[in-house]
Amino acid sequence: MSPMFVLALRSIGNRRLSVALTVIAVALSVALLLGVERLRNDAREGFAQTISGTDLVVGARGGALQLLLYAVFHIGNASNNVSWPSIQHIAALPQVKWLVPISLGDSHRGMRVVGTTAEFFTHYRHGDRRTLGFAAGRAFAAAPDGLFEAVIGAEVAARFAYRVGQQIVLSHGSLGGEGGPRFADHADKPFTIVGVLAPSATPVDRAVLVGLEGIEAIHVDWHGGAPIPGLSIAPEHVRKFDLSPKSVTAALVGLDSRIAVFRVQRQINSFANEPLTAILPGATLQELWALVGIAERALLAVSALVVVVGLAGLVAVVVASLGERRRELAILRALGASPMQIFALLALESVLLSLAGIVLGMGVLYGATALAAPWLAASHGLNLVLDWPAAGEWRLLAAVLGASLVASLVPAWRAYRYSLADGLTIRI
Repeated sequence: MSPMFVLALRSIGNRRLSVALTVIAVALSVALLLGVERLRNDAREGFAQTISGTDLVVGARGGALQLLLYAVFHIGNASNNVSWPSIQHIAALPQVKWLVPISLGDSHRGMRVVGTTAEFFTHYRHGDRRTLGFAAGRAFAAAPDGLFEAVIGAEVAARFAYRVGQQIVLSHGSLGGEGGPRFADHADKPFTIVGVLAPSATPVDRAVLVGLEGIEAIHVDWHGGAPIPGLSIAPEHVRKFDLSPKSVTAALVGLDSRIAVFRVQRQINSFANEPLTAILPGATLQELWALVGIAERALLAVSALVVVVGLAGLVAVVVASLGERRRELAILRALGASPMQIFALLALESVLLSLAGIVLGMGVLYGATALAAPWLAASHGLNLVLDWPAAGEWRLLAAVLGASLVASLVPAWRAYRYSLADGLTIRI
């Protein structure tokens, strides 16, 4: 170990309190900067991996972002429904390989209820085109055998300690939470859990999946969004009714060839019988990032300003200590240290403090991530990954270190200008 390095460490050790406070300030600013960057990247990665292998998302005429957020991510307000004959027409198009309808609107203890078909478990892809796996049980069967069967996501099972074989009650509307407001419960027609999905880091983890016929069955004695007074049809009698869906929220569409995606999109958008919208999930996500990009950059700029304030505090502490260290520096000069060596000593001290702040900040970030990750995943569906810093994070750390090196030149230059006579002169 070089004498310069040892001297810098001992000098820092003589000012433990001020140094510790300075390092903590730098660490918190670095943790905030990296936290914002990681949160942004993980959010984008989570959104991008939610759905893959789906060429088009079809819904009622409206905004593309609203359709994507509501139908795929279960965020935002409900969009208009699409009639079932229109869905059948789209499924019959020669370029369409598969179609999975989705019906939203009900909930269970704050979790979305998704009405769909058993093909959902076959054609829904996430990440690098991975299918949904089962931690326990199986997919719900087709009606009428699986009329009141349900498959729950991993987070639903973990949060409420559900297991295969238990019965659950769905609520009308999507406002019902754990003790929150809801319109009414379909208590007379409970569903039996037949499967628990493995974690997939998608909105499916926080969903209850049932058949489309099951959605129709629990509303057979309802009209206009409310129960019909004096009418209650028992579950065993519901099977006698026509439970074919009247409408659905949206549909996920896969094509035989991606070359035909724009042609099919134009066909659906110009459908004469009903105003429809067909969107490309990837392109719509890019629109979303373009909208939130300004907010992301603003938040990152604020975090960078916090880092600048932390480095400014570091410089202030080192400069303020120069008055107390005038004789120390003068003694070093008397022992043969050159002005450039004094310059290097002060710069090295500042850089060491910055490095300590960066290391501590990363420790704070990883600790906070480990503590907050389960809550963020359960409450907001955001999955934070404990991993080595990405390339963008390394660039930010290099920028912070470079900025600290530049900032260290201020106290180093002042120390450089101190002369031996100035250090030994008694000031009155």
